[in-house]
Amino acid sequence: MDLSKYTSFKELPKSYWIASTENTNYPAFSQDMKIDVVIIGGGLVGIQCAYFLKKEGLKVALLEANRIGSGTTGYTTAKITSQHGLIYSKIKNQMGEELARQYAEANESAIGEYKKIAEENNIECDYIPQSSFIYTQDDSYIQKISDEVDAASRLGIKASYVEEIPFPIPIKAAIRFDNQAQFHPLKYITALAKTIPDNDCHIFEESRAITIDEEGSNYIITTEQGSKIIAKIVIIASHYPFYNKPGMYYARIYQERSYVLAVKAKEKYPGGMYINAEDPTRSLRHQPHLNGELILVGGEHHKTGQGKDTTKHYEALVDFAKDIFTIDDILFRWSTQDCMTVDGIPYVGYFNPNTPNLYIATGFQKWGMTNSMVSAMLIRDLIVKGKSPWQDVYNPSRKTILASAKDFVVQNLNVAEQLIDGKLSPVPDDVDVKAGEGRIVMVDGKRAGAYKNEKGNLHLVNTTCTHMGCELNWNSAERTWDCPCHGSRFTYDGKIIEGPATKHLSFSNDVNTFKKLLQEDF
Repeated sequence: MDLSKYTSFKELPKSYWIASTENTNYPAFSQDMKIDVVIIGGGLVGIQCAYFLKKEGLKVALLEANRIGSGTTGYTTAKITSQHGLIYSKIKNQMGEELARQYAEANESAIGEYKKIAEENNIECDYIPQSSFIYTQDDSYIQKISDEVDAASRLGIKASYVEEIPFPIPIKAAIRFDNQAQFHPLKYITALAKTIPDNDCHIFEESRAITIDEEGSNYIITTEQGSKIIAKIVIIASHYPFYNKPGMYYARIYQERSYVLAVKAKEKYPGGMYINAEDPTRSLRHQPHLNGELILVGGEHHKTGQGKDTTKHYEALVDFAKDIFTIDDILFRWSTQDCMTVDGIPYVGYFNPNTPNLYIATGFQKWGMTNSMVSAMLIRDLIVKGKSPWQDVYNPSRKTILASAKDFVVQNLNVAEQLIDGKLSPVPDDVDVKAGEGRIVMVDGKRAGAYKNEKGNLHLVNTTCTHMGCELNWNSAERTWDCPCHGSRFTYDGKIIEGPATKHLSFSNDVNTFKKLLQEDF
């Protein structure tokens, strides 16, 4: 079959989860308020935190910068699995068996909690039990697979070593985890969100938090519109923390993008969820769709803002898919953003040891489904009980991070290189871009981003990231400006897509007006 029409990518990417779910319409935050708990971020972590804390009798207000589930939650592959790559042997070797056991128990518990919440609230979210597999085609990974099976089994996970998977992929070895699951994350989160408003609990959309200030024993959260909430407890569940006070999260997290196709194939999907152990990453699962099914083909990854031609990643997935399936159609494609920590374990708990009422959940790597549920349960327990059985392995201030000092240095050297290269790289001194093209140009001796849409309309932005001053790069697949340092992303007309930036870019359609804006910026 000729797949050229699927690799031209003239249409912008679109997430199946978002396209198949009705839009939410919660009010924007407009009046000052005092409340028990403020949650910043309306993804899986934020909504589940609000759900648990409301059940504990606390008054909760949730602030979402866009719409519920419109961030990373709406762009996942939605595998509810404790199988997070070859992680258990790594944690056991680097952090000890007790912390590895905490991580295993936490993520196995999360799988069952999703099922429990869906059943208790009559949520139809395509929850389907599945087995989950990691396979390898590389001889050097066979022993690693065997070690992972042993480590996971010792920690109480139902894991087994297998030598075949039901695809025409010649493998060397694989791990199978039973009692895992998949679901539709937007059907789940939008239904769960409906249980929160009332009894002095609130959800506010289009309400971006931009500052957190301390006032005695309280925190004051100010939104983009200028309204303020005073709260005793604050939970930062905004994916990447926008709050840069002591904690140094911008130096301990980096962001990666990865890609997904949703294909219709002639072959029936055999069941299970699959991912390989080596690079380049390849992931497979299915999803019920109308009277048939979609097959989600995922993989590829690179640091945000550092992919040279992002359309090539979609093309690579098309090549992989057509080697396995007879493709009838490619109905959706999307990419996602993941926060990566230097030691591979999320940061969940107290923002730092001196902030007993400020909490954070971030750095889920590629495994946000179970880790988001773990985060909500862990933070609930810290707030209500003062402790959690999993707090040590997830502790954002854990001493074991020092074991990853090399990765810490490498990632921060990369940020420094991107900052310097962005300022010094040569730039053409004109704005003569072609229709459909985006690139860096010079305007009055200053760097700017120029994009011209298919109708020939010009869009100019200041490409200096409003977070910490790195220079943005053009993402051709998404038509966005992406930060290569800390992963903030902006639309072609300068609006924030995802943080940590909290301020939009200067923008104009007119060169002369844009020159005046640049003078104000500098």
